[in-house]
Amino acid sequence: MTGLIAIADGNDASNTSPVYDVGLPPGYRDWQVIGVAHEAGALNDIRVILGNDIAMKAYRSATRPFPDGSIIARLAWKYVPSAENNAIFGQQQSFVAGDPTNVQIDVKDSTKYAASGGWGYGQFENGRVNPSVDLINTCFACHDRLPKSEDLVFTRYAP
Repeated sequence: MTGLIAIADGNDASNTSPVYDVGLPPGYRDWQVIGVAHEAGALNDIRVILGNDIAMKAYRSATRPFPDGSIIARLAWKYVPSAENNAIFGQQQSFVAGDPTNVQIDVKDSTKYAASGGWGYGQFENGRVNPSVDLINTCFACHDRLPKSEDLVFTRYAP
């Protein structure tokens, strides 16, 4: 099989993000779906956003700001046409997840991450942390452009 990504399902000190010290939470692949999205342009990906129990409770009750302990995971894949499906449909209309790109983790801890609005960030490729400080510093800068009422979170709940 091609296009598989080995995603670690644990959190060790050697696999945590620079600046925020965020790792891949155990069992995150089993969390519930918050929403899905397609990002066009240079990213051209399809993504699923998952939440731990604390984040899901906050989403369902429309609680903002999110409580400490909320964790949001964003898994992304290249957005590609499905040759098999499109052959059946007779036109290019079906798109699916292609090769995985990365996993991003957002962790709410209003004390530990006070300088970044209460959120810590990590990005992982092939199950390993991306060690780029420059990359990880772009997370808060981008999220900080959101209205304060959204608590620095892009994803809307899709019930």
